Amino acid sequence: MPVTSPRTQALTRLENIARLDADTAILDQFDADPWRAARMGLEAAGLWLDLSKQSWSREGFEACLALARACDLEGRRAALFAGEAVNGTEGRAVLHPALRAGPGADFHALGEPVSDEVATVRQAIAAYATAVRTGSETGATGKPFRAIVHIGIGGSDLGPRLLWDALRPLDPDIDLRFVANIDPRDMAEALTGLDPETTLVVVVSKTFTTQETLANATRARDWLAAALPEAGRERHLVGVTAAPDKASAFGCGHTFGFRDWVGGRYSLWSAVSLSVAVAAGPEVFERLLAGAAEMDAHFLSAPLARNAPVILALAQVFNVAGLKRPARTVAPYAHALRRLPAFLQQLEMESNGKGVRRDGSPVDTPTGPVVFGEPGTNGQHAFFQQIHQGPEVVPAEFLIVRHTGEDDAGIGDAPLWANALAQAQALMVGKSAATARAELLAAGADAAEADRLAPHKAFPGNRPSTTLVMERLTPEALGALLALYEHKTFVEGVIWDINSFDQWGVELGKVLARAILKDVAAGKPSAGLDPSTAGLLTRLLG
Repeated sequence: MPVTSPRTQALTRLENIARLDADTAILDQFDADPWRAARMGLEAAGLWLDLSKQSWSREGFEACLALARACDLEGRRAALFAGEAVNGTEGRAVLHPALRAGPGADFHALGEPVSDEVATVRQAIAAYATAVRTGSETGATGKPFRAIVHIGIGGSDLGPRLLWDALRPLDPDIDLRFVANIDPRDMAEALTGLDPETTLVVVVSKTFTTQETLANATRARDWLAAALPEAGRERHLVGVTAAPDKASAFGCGHTFGFRDWVGGRYSLWSAVSLSVAVAAGPEVFERLLAGAAEMDAHFLSAPLARNAPVILALAQVFNVAGLKRPARTVAPYAHALRRLPAFLQQLEMESNGKGVRRDGSPVDTPTGPVVFGEPGTNGQHAFFQQIHQGPEVVPAEFLIVRHTGEDDAGIGDAPLWANALAQAQALMVGKSAATARAELLAAGADAAEADRLAPHKAFPGNRPSTTLVMERLTPEALGALLALYEHKTFVEGVIWDINSFDQWGVELGKVLARAILKDVAAGKPSAGLDPSTAGLLTRLLG
């Protein structure tokens, strides 16, 4: 008889307990465990997490912890921070924590010391940002830079774009715009109203071969060339890349590097966010890094049962693997965090949307869920209808910033966060048809009308949610929040036994796009192209 692994045993136990928990009302869990709210709440790096409205019982929570231990989470965490090749398909270390570590850090990537190099790049970022902001670094005609066009895609775009949306002053000294889409309209909108003499173009690409990024960078370079003298024009182009020679050959006067152990969706802590460091100020960027480093320290030292990234990940594992819930919604009740759902889509779905385990065998459980969201209260008037009354249970995640305004010292934000609290409460409590009928009768409806409308006004309830609270959206709090989600994603990958750090699924479409472009150049579909694609291509070629 084959021997069952400790992981398989722990996973089976979790699934069995989850089936029982699915039939138990979350509200009843509070009655069964009077200390549940305190036990399922914790603070880490200035963030407060409340997971008491999740579907798990105390036994379900303990089963999740046992699964994490059976997967050697602590050993895998140690390997990550030690710079071992945790990205097994590419043979790479994954060391984004090294990018935000404080002075005296001693990180190694596959045995090679990297902390001194990281410190040098950070100093170079700060020096360049200061030079641009003070006007000592100027363009070809001697004028100071007043605008930045940041060109990237994927992790080279989403992370910095999120940072800028979250941290930008209302009236910034430097106008920062982003271009990611290869649609020429995106670049046209970014350049509209800008003066080439005072515009800096930052091109972000690890390989400096990314098709979409280089196409947009070429358009921007041509725009600069049409208006600027050749002498000094290179000062308007900055490359952020692991291939500095290619950036220089493209015409970049300055280059800032990062290594292959910095994955795209984990790269915002590096020179990838140079544009933000310049536009917001290097001190803001350093505070962001400090907040993330604080979350790193918590993740490394806190016991699993009180470890914020671990508990947040286990809640998702319980919902996905235990209760077979294939989606999760994220609702930040702060306008400045409006890009967070899109950022998490890439972070989580690109990291954990995998169908094979680390050894290449098929996964034995559902993995990363579909992540979607919209800022509150916008989402309440869009998809919340479905998560309240739809037949499928979609776990929700609410993010609350207690004070969204710099000058708000009272309860001016209460209408915003009161909505978040109410939505989480409504998802859990629901409303029975009997209660809905009684309310209709009390409002003056007759019995027949009450009977007719009550089913439409009933809410099933018992729908789980997590709430995260921060006092203010400071650079430190944002850094801690994003590091929290990074480590959460890693923990989930460990439990699902997948590689969270490659993205081979991104590549096939790129390869096929290059082949189709060859057909475009030839003016007709190539032999062997499938009939649907061939027909569409013929139509588009006119």
